[in-house]
Amino acid sequence: MKNKLKIALVHDWLTGMRGGEKVLEVLCELYPDADLYTLLHNKGTLSSTIENMKIRTSFVDKLPLKEKRYRNYLPIFPAAIETFDFSEYDLVVSTSHCVAKNVKVKNGLHICYCHTPMRYVWEMFDEYFGRGKTGLATRLAMKIIAPILRKWDVATSNRVNYYIANSYNVAGRIKSYYQKESDVIHPPVDTDLFQLSTSNKDYYLIVSALVPYKKNEIVIEAFNKLGRRLFIIGKGPEEEKLKTIANENCTFLGWKSNDELAEYYSGCKALLFPGIEDFGIVPLEAMACGKPVIAFAKGGALETVVDQKTGVFFYKQNADAIIEAVLKFENIYLDAETIREHAMKFSREKFKVQIGAYIKSKVNQHTMGY
Repeated sequence: MKNKLKIALVHDWLTGMRGGEKVLEVLCELYPDADLYTLLHNKGTLSSTIENMKIRTSFVDKLPLKEKRYRNYLPIFPAAIETFDFSEYDLVVSTSHCVAKNVKVKNGLHICYCHTPMRYVWEMFDEYFGRGKTGLATRLAMKIIAPILRKWDVATSNRVNYYIANSYNVAGRIKSYYQKESDVIHPPVDTDLFQLSTSNKDYYLIVSALVPYKKNEIVIEAFNKLGRRLFIIGKGPEEEKLKTIANENCTFLGWKSNDELAEYYSGCKALLFPGIEDFGIVPLEAMACGKPVIAFAKGGALETVVDQKTGVFFYKQNADAIIEAVLKFENIYLDAETIREHAMKFSREKFKVQIGAYIKSKVNQHTMGY
């Protein structure tokens, strides 16, 4: 066994600090000498921990409009990710929701932390490319390309030695699409940054990328009718559309720094979480501040929110169901300390220890020839 392993980290793209990047950040702390490979990198959009890594990009990083329209290059992502050479590495750890898991690893051990199989061509194709979501030409092209991408995604799933799923929800998809078993390690929440708060400034909160599958429009529709104050933190391609349907009680704030985000969590009455997520770190950030979550009862929310203990579920993905859930929430008592205690089960420290031990055990098994 080598005294020091040569390690590579692989991440789909580096364009901002969301849930996937918070997992990557922990891996960068565990393996600061690793090389970090990615399709593209918008410099200055990540934490200093990630930005200070040795980052290597693909040819996608040199394409026009890659800063904001990189998803348009989805059909060439498989070719781009396969250009990387990992023949000199003993260990490759990919964090993937698209193609990072599909890298070619010749001799080393490949462990994938899978946030989801490629959602764009599997369960959320219609959310991204359905009628009204994109132009006709793109929609027709993707109907041709998507089956090819699905076939490639399945065929290359054997390039991973061990899958880690970020939730039991995703583990089920990995089994369904790839016929692969996976171990579940839930993503981390920064319980040091997001502290218990008993403040209440009489507004509700959304923290979300403004993209179709997040379903933010049904929250806005509900709050238009309720008249309650709603703050929306996030940006994305749906921003202008959402602004056109929102009444004056809905305020768009753009992205906020982590410190600012903690302040908004601390002051809100509750967080709204209307989409179907693979897991969802945002609800846990709110809960770490002692704030309840009003969530759609499907996907990762079922693994983080405890109905009528840390939040309230709604069971239909529409405005009327959200209105009913908000009114129900306003008539029950949820204890802030109990909510934070639940979030502590997902702390960053626990995640770091757990994933570090997992990777070490698999490296030892691989080295011993198990």
